[in-house]
Amino acid sequence: MGIVITNGKIVSSRGILEKDVRIVKEKIVEIGLNIAKDEDEIIDAKGYYIMPGAIDVHTHFDCEAGGIVADDFRTGTKAAIMGGTTTIIDFAEQIKGGTLRHALDTWNKKARNKTYTDYSYHMTISDWNDRTSQEMAEMVGEGITSFKMFFAYKDLQVDDGSIYLALKRAKELGVIMGFHCENGDLIEKLREEAILEENIEPIYHMLTRPPSLEKEAVSRLITIAEIIDIPVYIVHLSSKEGYDEIKRGRDRGNKIIAETCTQYLLLNKDCYIPKGEDKFEGAKYVLSPPLRDIESSKTLWNGLREGEIQIVATDHCAFNYKGQKELGLEDFTKIPNGGPGVENRFKLIYTYGVKENRIGMEKLVEIISENPARVFGLYPKKGIIKEGSDADIVIFNPEHVSLIEAENQVQNVDYNLYEGFTQYGKFEYIFLRGKMLVRDEKLIVSKPIGKYQRRNRFCLNSRW
Repeated sequence: MGIVITNGKIVSSRGILEKDVRIVKEKIVEIGLNIAKDEDEIIDAKGYYIMPGAIDVHTHFDCEAGGIVADDFRTGTKAAIMGGTTTIIDFAEQIKGGTLRHALDTWNKKARNKTYTDYSYHMTISDWNDRTSQEMAEMVGEGITSFKMFFAYKDLQVDDGSIYLALKRAKELGVIMGFHCENGDLIEKLREEAILEENIEPIYHMLTRPPSLEKEAVSRLITIAEIIDIPVYIVHLSSKEGYDEIKRGRDRGNKIIAETCTQYLLLNKDCYIPKGEDKFEGAKYVLSPPLRDIESSKTLWNGLREGEIQIVATDHCAFNYKGQKELGLEDFTKIPNGGPGVENRFKLIYTYGVKENRIGMEKLVEIISENPARVFGLYPKKGIIKEGSDADIVIFNPEHVSLIEAENQVQNVDYNLYEGFTQYGKFEYIFLRGKMLVRDEKLIVSKPIGKYQRRNRFCLNSRW
């Protein structure tokens, strides 16, 4: 006995097909017409899109500030699945002096038996040494084929020599490395100067992290990678300046994969300017890199349309406004850095991308499902509606209209970055590995069923 989804429109990066999909147990077993068997359950998707579950390759769940955790893996992945995301990749962070193994064990403890989505990790490297180099191979043996380094944040930042050696090791292992590109040393000096001058408001978070420092770090990364001749992945690209540097690097023949996030497409630096009695409200938008100007948002949308930016993620890192963000009331450098968004990405990119003719449906699937699966070793198991693939399926009604309101969200945080935004779309059904988890936008399972996903080495598309 299986499930047949009929009368819908199957969306992939290559086009839209009006065919039926048959699911047996965890897999898609057949795509075609008149494929139902006796006793199959039939789901009529007339007027709806049949889409692969979205993949969010940039989340930070279970982040503590002020002794509080807003979204842990349970609440965060529940918000993800309710927002059409069926797989997440979180960051297991090595601490200075610590090991990758300890980081992995810590994150496994946080996530095990708590996820409503399938999940994996990137390994964050903050302490480069011979032991870390050896452990990279061990992590590949665990099915982890992506790593991350930071050009910023003193507790995570690494020097150029370490980046060079780590990239050489990544090339040996055939894995991909991602980078947070901001010049951390200069940011620290600008922040110190701001505090000395008693400039403590949230807007100085943005003013002390100018786009030129993203551009510089992007340029430096590309230069290092060019010496080694290895592809690199740039996380949460935020600015026109950084984008232009990527274009210049590609023109020289470098392979660069770029990710941006929903907030950089839809929000801008005006969010830091107080608009009412609450002069601290800009703290809600303290995330890094900070929000940029409207011209940068336009550039990023163009980059998605033209295939120069391959992935849209969220960098979901939720902290409550009350009790957590407020830790920085007297000093913007103490505001916990991050914002929520895993629940809203799918509908927002559909609404302000597809509905406003910035991108097509095929591109939507490409940037939130297919490319994430390709780059991070999940394709074709995930990211596509295909025979043999996991039955991670979203049945999407494109015409339903609603407003985003924090009081109605699943995310366990007391505000929403997109409060009051109109959004189109409704998730009629969401399946994870053939199991119906959501019907009529209601969670219908009583406990998490997410599984850890071992990943292959990344797949570099020749277009990138």
